[in-house]
Amino acid sequence: MSISFELAASIRNDLGKGATRRLRKQEMVPAVIYGAGEEPVSITLGHNQLMHSTENEAFFSHILSIDVDGKKESVIIKALQRHPAKNILMHADFMRVSMKEKLKVHVPIHFIGEEEAPGAKQGGVVTHSLVDVEIQCLPNNLPEFIEVDVSALEIGDSLHLSDIKLADGLEMVALLQGEDHDLQVVAIQANRAAEVDEDVEGAESAEGESEEGSGE
Repeated sequence: MSISFELAASIRNDLGKGATRRLRKQEMVPAVIYGAGEEPVSITLGHNQLMHSTENEAFFSHILSIDVDGKKESVIIKALQRHPAKNILMHADFMRVSMKEKLKVHVPIHFIGEEEAPGAKQGGVVTHSLVDVEIQCLPNNLPEFIEVDVSALEIGDSLHLSDIKLADGLEMVALLQGEDHDLQVVAIQANRAAEVDEDVEGAESAEGESEEGSGE
């Protein structure tokens, strides 16, 4: 993986709502690290460093390194709580990663070939039903993103999860649950607004010709 993320954190001993409020006033984010058969650890991170990292979509599909008072932990982010009205991070959950155990991570989808797609050239609208997909794999196989090529789609065509070709070692979590979980990923649909405009123009043209005919 070409991108790496390293965060600095400190052990959090002062727990409770009052302590949490004080931390946030100091521009710190309370968080927890758990999993891999070890006890959960409460930590704090700098708000600005965490916010800056979350601005990169790859942050959510990468193995992260957190230095907790000198001890490095390999983790993935599992949950991120944001303030409902302000651009503030409220809490984060990180799960430890074992390099020998498969993990499940939501990986962003990158759509390619939209401009070349015959359906798009014909005025169709490209609709993204999914923007990410949950992948199961060993940590070393974790992709930064999944590419979906739509360059061959006509109007009315669509691609589902089963149409996505994955690299060796990757599994689609939804498809492991059965064929009825084969969700649509992308489709090209007819531009209904354009069709309505054409119908209106056609009706107006026909009405004009009728009036001219009656005038004769």
